[in-house]
Amino acid sequence: MSNESSVAAERGTAPASGSSHTPNPNHTVSPNHTVSKDTRRRVVTASFIGNFVEWFDYAVYGYLAGIISTVFFPESDRQTALLATFGVFAISFFVRPLGGFIWGHIGDRLGRKQALSLSIVLMSVATFCIALIPGYATIGVMAPILLLLVRVVQGFSAAGEYAGASAFLVEYAPANRRGLYAAVVPASTAAGLLLGSLLAALLTSVLSAEQLNEWGWRLPFLLAAPMGLIGRYIRTKLEDTPAFRELAEKDDGVKAPALAMFRTYRKQLIIATGAVLLNAVGFYVILSYMPTYLSEELGFGATESFLATTIALASYIGFIFLTGMASDKFGRKRMLITASVLFILLTVPAFMLLDTRNFLVIVLVQILLGGMLTLNDGTLPSFLAELFPTKVRYTGFAVSFNLSNALFGGTAPFMATLLIGMTASKLAPGWYLVAAAIVSLIAVLFATETSKKPLLQD
Repeated sequence: MSNESSVAAERGTAPASGSSHTPNPNHTVSPNHTVSKDTRRRVVTASFIGNFVEWFDYAVYGYLAGIISTVFFPESDRQTALLATFGVFAISFFVRPLGGFIWGHIGDRLGRKQALSLSIVLMSVATFCIALIPGYATIGVMAPILLLLVRVVQGFSAAGEYAGASAFLVEYAPANRRGLYAAVVPASTAAGLLLGSLLAALLTSVLSAEQLNEWGWRLPFLLAAPMGLIGRYIRTKLEDTPAFRELAEKDDGVKAPALAMFRTYRKQLIIATGAVLLNAVGFYVILSYMPTYLSEELGFGATESFLATTIALASYIGFIFLTGMASDKFGRKRMLITASVLFILLTVPAFMLLDTRNFLVIVLVQILLGGMLTLNDGTLPSFLAELFPTKVRYTGFAVSFNLSNALFGGTAPFMATLLIGMTASKLAPGWYLVAAAIVSLIAVLFATETSKKPLLQD
């Protein structure tokens, strides 16, 4: 690589004329905004911590669903209470498309930094409030109503986090390492889940069932406030991305990003929404619902179930960065297609192996499923961010990601539990994953390759 190309790559811009990619002026970010290595390190740290806090908050609810169902809902049969708990989990996702439009508008009009700083405050406050809500035995029907309201606020907040952090990292990253930088987002998500899993395993092992039901389950939610304040402080110390600052300096933004997206980038929006489907279903089935599946459907102890998921999450975090690097080398499309094909072929056999009830086999199967998921998750953030131009990048990413998650991600634990009840088959969640992989495969086949090209500016 020539010196000129190296400088361009380090700045996150396209190489100059004569290199392998001759940039259109509308596609490139101005070289006026150089980015130091120290700035990029702080951007990565801020994105990791902020997203980590958001998804730790979200994960705790999923991992403690069994206990929450007994605290917030009237006594009934076990599956009905669990369905009610996951129903609240799912309903909170229905506000996410609305959140995607609003956070996308803020991010594309006022800046990525502004949207991310606000979203983390909302999530932390809402999660902290869950710890303060009295149970059904104390305030009756108001308990699940208050839980639902707080979960809706959480869903609205999360709608801006994943998309914003991904766009933030991609717009700061060197051109040839956008996949690796964007992989920080799913890695931080998994790290939040990992801490949630560790805390749940610790609480279930050191507290009695009575202590856990009375007050122990509230402890992880109380951590949200201090962690959120730390995340917000770090984010407020950063400048907005070079791509957004370039747009602002030229006064070249659009007043209604959502309208511009629907008018001009409908094809990209449809492809993005379909591509997200495997991520939406796979993430919540494999990394969030699995401890409940192991304990409720296969009869494993709560501690064993959390331990198996914790081991799988740790391996997932390692795999995700390898996937990010691989997507920079081999392309986003190839990685996403590979992920879909593997899920179509291997998911149901993997769920059959889970039914052996052998702890070592269960751990290995979860590592396999998590590794397959990283091929999608580690590639998707850079793919979606590169699919849309700077003017509507936040909106396009947020709307497609949250629409798919609202319809299929947040409902995944509910649908898995419901399908098992309807079919009397413990393989039902596996078939649900296969269906999601087929849809994602079709969507990605219609996409063009987005890696190794300058970020779209217009």
